[in-house]
Formats: sequence, C-alpha cells, structure tokens
Amino acid sequence: MTDPQIPANQGVESNSPPAPAESARNATKMEANGATGGAPGAPGWERTTLETLAMAVITEQRQARRWRNGIRLGWLVFLVGLVWFGMDRGGATADTSTPHTALVKIQGEIASGAEASAELIVAAMRGAFEDKGAQAVVLLINSPGGSPVQAGIINDEIHRLKALHNKPVYAVVEETCASAAYYIAAGADKIFVDKASVVGSIGVLMDGFGFTGLMDKLGVERRLMTAGENKGFMDPFSPQTDKQRVFAQAMLDQIHQQFIGVVKAGRGNRLKETPETFSGLFWTGQQAIDMGLADQLGNLDFVAREIVKAEDLVDYTRKDNVAERLVKRFGASIGEGGVRALRALPAFH
Repeated sequence: MTDPQIPANQGVESNSPPAPAESARNATKMEANGATGGAPGAPGWERTTLETLAMAVITEQRQARRWRNGIRLGWLVFLVGLVWFGMDRGGATADTSTPHTALVKIQGEIASGAEASAELIVAAMRGAFEDKGAQAVVLLINSPGGSPVQAGIINDEIHRLKALHNKPVYAVVEETCASAAYYIAAGADKIFVDKASVVGSIGVLMDGFGFTGLMDKLGVERRLMTAGENKGFMDPFSPQTDKQRVFAQAMLDQIHQQFIGVVKAGRGNRLKETPETFSGLFWTGQQAIDMGLADQLGNLDFVAREIVKAEDLVDYTRKDNVAERLVKRFGASIGEGGVRALRALPAFH
C-alpha cells in the first residue's frame, strides 16, 4: 500500500521559520516607522513637519519680542531717571526753617559756564540769604582765580544781598584763595584761613604766544587780511607793535586798579598795605593775617560753631543739572573752542 498524498498548501500550517533575508527586511521597516512616527510615505507626515516648523518659528519670534520689550523698558527707565535727576540743580535739601549756617561753595576756576560761575554762585547766595533760618552765609573758597568779570558780578551781589537782608557773610579759605577768588572774598565781613592756605595774587594778566621768529626760520609767511588797523591785535602769528603793547598794558592797569579798589573797600583799615601787597604775589594764611588780607585762623566748622553760633550746616551750592551738562557738551561746546581762541579778554590767574 502506498501512503496518501496530501497537498502542501491545503489546511496545514507550515511550522518552518521565515527566511533570514525576509525577517531582516521586516525588522528594518518596523524600526524606521517607530523612530520617525511619520516618515515620508506614512499618512500625515507633511502636516507633522509643518507644525513642527511653525512652532519653532513662533518660539523664536516670542523670544525676540521679549528681548525687544526688555530693551525698550530699559531705555524708558533710563530716560525717566535722566529727567528726574536732570531737574535737580542741587541747593538746600535739609530743613531750612530752623536756625542754621548757610553754605555756598566756590571751587575751581571762576568762569562763565563753570561750576564757580556768577550765574550759579549768585543763585546760591540768593537762596541762602532769602531763607529766614539762615543766620549767616559762609563762602567756602578753594579757587586759583579766573575771570574778573565773573568775580565782579559776585562781589557786587554780596554787597547788595548783605544790605538787603542784613545778614553777615564770612569767607572760609581751604587750600587756595587767589586772584579772582580773593576778589570775591574781599566782599565778606571776615576772611578765615588755614595757616598754610595760599592767599593773594592781586594782579591781572593777559597771556599768549608769539611765533613770528619761528615762522621766519621755517620760511612760513603769515597772510592775514583785516579791516581795521588793530583787528589782528592778538594774532600769535603776527608781530605786536609798540602801540598795541601800550594799549594792552593800559587796559590791564585799569582792571588792576578796579581790583585794588575792591580790596581796599572790603578790607578797610585792617589792610596793612606795602609795595608788594598789590604786586601779584601770594602768601600763606598766617602771612595774610599779618598783612591784613585775612582776619584769623579758622575752618568751616569753627565759623559755624563759634562765630555764627549755628552748628547745623545747609549747603545751598548750585550745579548744572544733567540735561544742561549734556546740552553744553554736545551742543554749544561744538563752537566753544573756536570762540575761546578768538577771545582775548584779560583774566586773573
């Protein structure tokens, strides 16, 4: 007998393992689909990619917007602070209703546009005199001098305010009170110094340079055309005539006499005049007392405590605010150098 023949594909499951090549292809395909979640060819992969790109763009725009807003906020805070501090010009900040000694500082060069300008000093003195609590005004001076015009304005205002408000004015010298600074101090009722302070220099000067000899050696010709015989009077590249020299000296002598008159009027019979008093020399504080240019030794605290009898000090000193300094630096100062070079006004130094 022969065994029945059963067809290979009818009703019988094959238990044989798949071929190795086919298994590898199936495994690779499954891993790729699982990793990408939407590989090309899978349904909706284009939408997923677009959503991912859109979210990245939105996130980047949000971050950029935050940076812009932060920068704008920072500038806003800066501008508000600038306006806030720009409105402050200094002056008294303490209680001015109680008895006190009013302080006005005169420091550095006395000149228009400087902190020791007539504009700021006069404004500070007016505020000090007008406060009923101020028992006296003290000018704290540390200056080598400067403009006779600015010093004259301040000196005149000292006399006017003293007469108007009937309050004493005292000058206290720290390091230096020379030339135009002493012009101002002469208007005070008393001048207090340290024994080592530098005081005096009662004189006038006009300085400059002449380069005519150097130009001749270099073979350089100065071509200056003017309308007016003396229009190029102070030109450093042109020779100075005897007539021009006499004219300049007469002008300096006149201003010097004005200075001497202010000192004599302010010091009165306390002044012990010698041939050197108005020669432009300067002396120590102790020497100045001996010559009658100062009254006695003493500092700011001493004057407030022992002379004024009001130890509390209130500072009335005025300063340019921030906005004014910016305008002067970036605006008017553009032509300031040229203007100063053309000016030849005499100055105390």
